Amino acid sequence: MTILITGATGQLGRLTIDSLLARGADPQTIVAGARDVSKAADLADRGIRVVALDYDDAASVTAALDGVDSVLLISGSEVGRRTPQHKAVIDAAKAAGVSKLVYTSAPKATTSDLILAPEHKATEELIAASGVPAVILRNNWYTENYLGTLAQAAESGVLAASAGDGKVASASRRDFADAAAAVLLEDGHIGEVYELAGDVAWDFAELAAAIAEVVGRPVEYRALSTEEHAALLAAAGLDEGTIGFVTGLDAGIRGGALGDTDGTLARLIGRPTTPLVEGLRAAV
Repeated sequence: MTILITGATGQLGRLTIDSLLARGADPQTIVAGARDVSKAADLADRGIRVVALDYDDAASVTAALDGVDSVLLISGSEVGRRTPQHKAVIDAAKAAGVSKLVYTSAPKATTSDLILAPEHKATEELIAASGVPAVILRNNWYTENYLGTLAQAAESGVLAASAGDGKVASASRRDFADAAAAVLLEDGHIGEVYELAGDVAWDFAELAAAIAEVVGRPVEYRALSTEEHAALLAAAGLDEGTIGFVTGLDAGIRGGALGDTDGTLARLIGRPTTPLVEGLRAAV
C-alpha cells in the first residue's frame, strides 16, 4: 500500500511521516508531496519518495497521485483558497481510484460557527459527493498554536483575549499526527468522521497558569470584550482582516466551538493525549 502525504514538509506532515515509520511502515511505501521539493531532501535521505505537489497546480496533483493507494489530505494554510485547492486533490484521488482519502478537518465542521469552519464544511461535502472512500479527522486546536501567545505573555505577564470562560480541548500536533498515521495504516476506518480533541478542555485562566509554569513568571489572564480586544489588536498594528479573524476565533471559543472532548483521539492513538503544560514546554 502506497501512502501519499500532502503538505509533507509542514509540521503535521513531517510528524505523520515520523509516526508512520515508528509504526512499521516501509519508507518506500510513503510518498511525500511538497510544493518545494528542495525542502524535503531530509525525507528523501530516509528512503521516502518525494514528489512535487502544489495545490494550485492540478497537473502536479494528478502526477503525485499516480500509483497511490491512500492519501492524507492535510488542509491548506491559505484561508480563503482552501476549498478549490482541496478540490484538486479530491478530483485527482477519484480519478486515480484511491482506496482511502483521509482529510484533516475542523471540529464540528458541518455545524460549527467557528470562523474557520466553512471551508472545511465545503471540503467535506466535496469528498462526500466524490464517492472516494474517506475518513474525516476533525482536529481540534493544536496546543502549538499558542506559542505566539506564550511569547507575548512571557514578555508582558499578561494573556489578553476575548474568549471569556470558553474552553479549548487542545492536543499536541504529534497527537493528531499519530491519529492520522493510525487511520492510514489500519483497516476499519472508512466512512468514519472522528471528532479529535485532547483529553482535558482548559480555559484561558488555565492557559495563563500553564504559560506561567513554562516561562517561570506570573501570567495574568485579562478577559476582554470583543471591542476591547479589537482595539488592543489595532493599537498593536494588526490589519482589519487579522483583527476580525482573531476576535472571531475567540468568539467561537467563547461559544463552545472548541470545548468538547470524548476521548476519541486517545483511543485512536492508544495513549493519553499530551497535557497542556507538557505540550507547551516541548514546543518552546
